[in-house]
Amino acid sequence: MWFNGLLDLSVWQLIAVTLVLTHITIVSVTLYLHRHSAHNALDLHPVLKHFFRFWLWMTTAQNTKEWTAIHRKHHAKCETEEDPHSPVVLGIRKVLLEGAELYAEAATPETLERYGQRTPEDWIERNVYSRYKMLGIVLMAVLNLALFGVHGIWIWAVQMMWIPVWAAGVVNGVGHYLGYRNFECADNARNISPWGILIGGEELHNNHHTYPNSAKLSRRWYEVDIGWGYIRLFQLFGLAKPKGYRPIAHYVPGKQEMDVETVQAITNSRFDIMRQYRKRVMEPVLRQQRSLMDDEIRPRYRKLKQLLSREATLIKPKDKEQLETVLERHEILRQIYEKSHELQRLWRQRGLKPQEKLQALMEWCKEAEASGIRYLEEFAAHLRAYSLRPVA
Repeated sequence: MWFNGLLDLSVWQLIAVTLVLTHITIVSVTLYLHRHSAHNALDLHPVLKHFFRFWLWMTTAQNTKEWTAIHRKHHAKCETEEDPHSPVVLGIRKVLLEGAELYAEAATPETLERYGQRTPEDWIERNVYSRYKMLGIVLMAVLNLALFGVHGIWIWAVQMMWIPVWAAGVVNGVGHYLGYRNFECADNARNISPWGILIGGEELHNNHHTYPNSAKLSRRWYEVDIGWGYIRLFQLFGLAKPKGYRPIAHYVPGKQEMDVETVQAITNSRFDIMRQYRKRVMEPVLRQQRSLMDDEIRPRYRKLKQLLSREATLIKPKDKEQLETVLERHEILRQIYEKSHELQRLWRQRGLKPQEKLQALMEWCKEAEASGIRYLEEFAAHLRAYSLRPVA
């Protein structure tokens, strides 16, 4: 019948087609807009780049320069008043419900000028995609009606809602509000789920904020980044080339002498190094100290475990007071807590020459090995074995 469109599909077929169409949009956002354009972590073949641009024009009316600039500003000003879409500042409700509106408000000429560099400015961008932004989604509506009949109306509506809800709302909102953290980066970014399938891998938001220039968003063995799977698939056909996706740090068993490469390696992998410090030093020491804690502190053991490794700037004043109370009563906990911050000063302190950083790291390891804390001594030996990954 004419009202079923040219394809005359069943309900289940229509649902399947809708999921495929929206998934293509998600892939276009995560591969083209995010990993390629905003972070320059991925090279794409010109044919693939233009397909993504065309598809996003048809399904989101999104301009590459605008999206790229706003996202770069988000990283540069994360969790501050200048962040275009921070739930920490604006509230989770506003970011979830008004994510697309926040993008529109943030697309000021100043933002585009400062953060929109190295984005397409060719003839078709100037004369079609940017000039007639709404024409693409109108053409999508016409195609849907022709192919799917009256069902094309709700399919088009789902397509138009998909990115505002999942990308602008869920990733930017929930991704800075709920979830787990592999790494203590300086903002509140969290992994929504270890299985990054529905939103193309963008669920692994804490991983991304920790290593923003990595084309691969998964970091643990159980995490799935379907976007990375597509990159590998396109790479087989010469359509994609990831620029960086793994830390340059390389562990050399038996290595005992520190050098400048050791400093460079652990600085590059500093978030993973601090994660190891938590696992190898803080957690086992805390388990030992648990039996010595009084009845007032012991019920807050789980919270204390989080606070010891939490990024200091993200600890709330009330929690900071509680943490300080525990550290005053347990000298060994204070010692490993202070040593963790001393280690972080190696890469946070500006202006140090490589040899000065090396001397500071050697001094840190010397003090750790003389601390009398077995786990701290073992971690110092662990750090000595790092070097740069050999060139393939």
